[in-house]
Amino acid sequence: MTFQLPLLGEREKALETCGYCPKLCRAVCPVSSAVRRETLTPWGKMSVSWFAARGDVELSKDVASVTYACTGCLRCKENCDHDNPVAETLAAGRADYFERGLAHPEAVRVAQGFDALDAETERAAKELSDPDARTALVVGCGYLRHLPQEAQAALRATKALVGPIRVVDHCCGLPLLHAGDRPGFLAARSRMAEALSGVRRVVAVDPGCARVLSDHQPELLVQVAVKALARLGPAPSLAAEEHVRWHDPCHLGRGLGLYEAPRTVLGRVLGRPPAEFSRHHAQAECSGAGGLLPATMPEASAAIADARIADHEALGGGVVVTACAGSLRRFRKNGARAVDLASVLAESLENGA
Repeated sequence: MTFQLPLLGEREKALETCGYCPKLCRAVCPVSSAVRRETLTPWGKMSVSWFAARGDVELSKDVASVTYACTGCLRCKENCDHDNPVAETLAAGRADYFERGLAHPEAVRVAQGFDALDAETERAAKELSDPDARTALVVGCGYLRHLPQEAQAALRATKALVGPIRVVDHCCGLPLLHAGDRPGFLAARSRMAEALSGVRRVVAVDPGCARVLSDHQPELLVQVAVKALARLGPAPSLAAEEHVRWHDPCHLGRGLGLYEAPRTVLGRVLGRPPAEFSRHHAQAECSGAGGLLPATMPEASAAIADARIADHEALGGGVVVTACAGSLRRFRKNGARAVDLASVLAESLENGA
């Protein structure tokens, strides 16, 4: 069969698997749970993409928009008997539509503004960096541009754990991948690879960046910390909190398989295990911050976060700790008291042995 959307055509098996499935994962998609449209279930999104790839439906911006109704949380894949790569397939669809001028307008805006974003990231990184260090720290543009206090905390924690660091001054390109600008993403990733040349060690703060840079075998900051538990002391800012609840970021948990390391670190800092959401570890629910959803479907993104916060409050409230710039900003915007694990680590190391 000849496909009119070649990148989706390369994923014919994944599309067929979803298309013929009796929608076993429909209940786990954060977007369709928030919006309640059959088209936006994993089955619906993959079916529409399959029809479009085969030429069974006319290509349009409305058809293309279905691929943007995904946070990339990977929970559908986690619950699929076939381990079907829904998020990756929808990302291929975004690239097909972007090339044809059918991408979501907000995705186009993100792509068009990327050079300015990268320049801003570069400026922020250079203010923090030791250019001669042989350990590279990938903070993530979400932290550098929007969460400067957390970026500084990540810097202090990493320096305390590994010594001098060079803060990488480029974006890995993940926003472009989410937008569908595949050539732009590949170029950004190539620039990042060049920036990492010559370093002996790569430490990443944001798990999304770590996944993009998997070829460079980055260590997550939390992985570095869990090897140095004896150096961690209490975090006074959390001492009076009855409930300190850990939120599993999608990229860190389902994406990288890191569930116990952050809990071990928090347990050491708190002197007790962190509290949990109703669903956690591999079944943890998305914050609504991923996949450009706050830009392409802002109301759905907010509703997803509201559901997480409602669960948090029903379980006793308190403070949410996460390790994802997007999740941190989403929770705070929706009114939750939320802190980043990097901030907890920095405080803990300053009060440690």
